[in-house]
Amino acid sequence: MKVKDICLQEIGKRIIERRNKLGLTQEELAEKGDLTPQFVSYAEGGKRAMRPENLLKIAEALEVSADYLLTGTIVDKDLLLLSDKLSKLSPSQLRTVESIIDECINLYSDK
Repeated sequence: MKVKDICLQEIGKRIIERRNKLGLTQEELAEKGDLTPQFVSYAEGGKRAMRPENLLKIAEALEVSADYLLTGTIVDKDLLLLSDKLSKLSPSQLRTVESIIDECINLYSDK
């Protein structure tokens, strides 16, 4: 299998994982990203390379950076998107999320 094919499949896996995490169907993702369901299916299957503008549409619809879809790496834009979500919480809710994050850090730092 070619390196290009492996990269496309990895991008597809990240799209599927994020779409599922958001509770979206392929059709809903397509609508949210102004794409066709067939395009989303091909992208998730790693069957076809995407034009940059379509990659950006999918990333925006999935509320992640294009870097994340391409490489799986969390970059500043991903943290900014998360920060925007956190800013919508009340102070009490924010403290709860902070506690959850602290627990996750403790849980995963032990491994």
